[in-house]
Parts: sequence; structure tokens; C-alpha cells
Amino acid sequence: MNDAVAVAVAGFLAHQRALGRKYHTEEATLRLLVAFTSQHGVAGLQDLTPSLLEAFIASRPRTQARSFNHLVGIVGCFLDWAVAQQRLQASPLHTTRRRVTDQRVPFLFDTAQARRLLEAAAALPDNSRAAGRGPTYHAIFALCYGLGLRAGETCGLRTGGVDANRQLLVVRGGKFGKSRLVPHGPRIGELLARQAQRRGGSGDVPLFSFDGRRSVHPGTASQVFRRLVSELAFPVPDGVSPPVLHCLRHSFAVGCLLRWYREGADPQQRLFRLSTFMGHVDPVSTAVYLTITPQLLAEAGRRFEAFAEPAWQEGR
Repeated sequence: MNDAVAVAVAGFLAHQRALGRKYHTEEATLRLLVAFTSQHGVAGLQDLTPSLLEAFIASRPRTQARSFNHLVGIVGCFLDWAVAQQRLQASPLHTTRRRVTDQRVPFLFDTAQARRLLEAAAALPDNSRAAGRGPTYHAIFALCYGLGLRAGETCGLRTGGVDANRQLLVVRGGKFGKSRLVPHGPRIGELLARQAQRRGGSGDVPLFSFDGRRSVHPGTASQVFRRLVSELAFPVPDGVSPPVLHCLRHSFAVGCLLRWYREGADPQQRLFRLSTFMGHVDPVSTAVYLTITPQLLAEAGRRFEAFAEPAWQEGR
């Protein structure tokens, strides 16, 4: 069976999306693969060779190891699927992934830095294409930091998903297409109510929009975020990545862990709740966000000292 590459790619994407995955980035990469193979006269999957695939990967230069490995992973996942579907006898991809070195930890916002960011966002002036820029971006960044939402989840919120009576937020279309209910406190409730009032209108419309029809794009929010943090010039410690919008979600997770330590709660037990709150399938995914900070080490050290104190007293 010598499937056309384009037909096989379409089947692969349909299979992944049936499992709830979005695969937008993967689709764009595989479309480039289809175009590349067409230019080189490849009729079907059986005509794919290791050298041809290496040439395709070389045509998409990636200076960072993680970016290169992501490209190789997309192509490899597609070809492994083709083998599993018996469309290929074996994967022709022989390219090895690069070793990831010097991986830096994410920038974590403390309360003072987050407050400065939100104040700067609230002060953004309007322009000819965007009225209410300040309140809009202030609310977007506040939800990312205060509830740990992803940028895409926040920008995609709808007015119909704001349940003021029960203090719940309906987050639709999260990672892998999942939706969830996110409870919140009164301050977030007030922020959501103000934003819904600014949007006005009736029906289930985008909560964050400048034209009344389309939601604010996460990429646009990320660009605004980068400009603000550049102007604020937060000091970035050695070994830490420059702040990006997703760092607000990291900051939320670490902030929760630090608060539990200070309250005397059991972080391991509460990690399952945090995982559900953040939209993860299991705590392993949540653990990626839990960067160890000096504050966390200090709190953990104090807890260990309190735990070991009876043993020390007996040993004296």
C-alpha cells in the first residue's frame, strides 16, 4: 500500500483530533512536509527515504535544541503512526535528537512584580483599533497570574462562561480540547464582572475582544506582555529565562505550593487538587511547573526541623 503523503497526513491528523488533540502546530509542519515531498517528486509514503527526510529537516533550520527536537518529534510521530497503521513497514526517519543543555528555569513573578505588571497593563492607552486596551490586558494578565490559566484559555473566555452567582468560570477549549470549571474568589469575581459589563451586549460573546467578534489572540497578548516586562526591566537571575506570558502560570503554581507550606498543609495531598484546577490529567504534568525557589527551600527546611525536633531532643 503506497498512500499519498497528503492522504496519510490527513488520516494522522484526523486520528489525533479524534483523541481530543488540537494539533495546529503539527498540521502546519506536516503541510510543509507534504509540499517538500511534492517538490521532490515523492509519490507516496514508500518513497520516503532517510536522506529525503534529513533534507526536509535541514530545510527548516532550528538553532535551539528543543525546537529542533520538536520538529523531529512531529515527523517521527507521524511516521510511527503510519507504521502502526501498516502503511509503512518501518520508519525511514533516522535523524537523532539533539541533547538539550543549559536548560534555564522559568522566571517567577513575586507579588510586587506582578502588581507592577498589572498596573502597567491597566495604564495602556487605547489606539484606533483597540478601545479599552488597559482594562482588557490588565484582566487577561490578572487571570493568568491569579488563576493559573493558560494564555489561550484566558483569551478564549466567553461572557456565558462567567457564573457570578456560584463564583465559577467555565474554561473551554483548553489543552487537548478539554473544558473545566474554575472556582474563584470575590476579587477575581469583581474583575470578571467589570470586564463582562464593558463587553455589554447579549448572548455568549468573547469576554476579551476589540472588534466585538473575535477574541484577543494569545499571540497579541504575549507581544504586549513582552513589551511591558521589557519596559519594567525586571532583574533576571542567572540561569533563569527571560519572562514570557506563560511564566504567570508557573508563578501561580509555585505560589500555591509556598502558601501551603506556610499554612502547614500537606503539599503532596493538595497537589492532586492543584492538578485538577490547572487542567492537568495527573500531578506529573503539574510538577513541571513547580520550580524550587529559595523561599520554598526555606519553608521546607523549617518544616523538616519541626518534624525532626523530637528526635534531636531524645538524642541529647
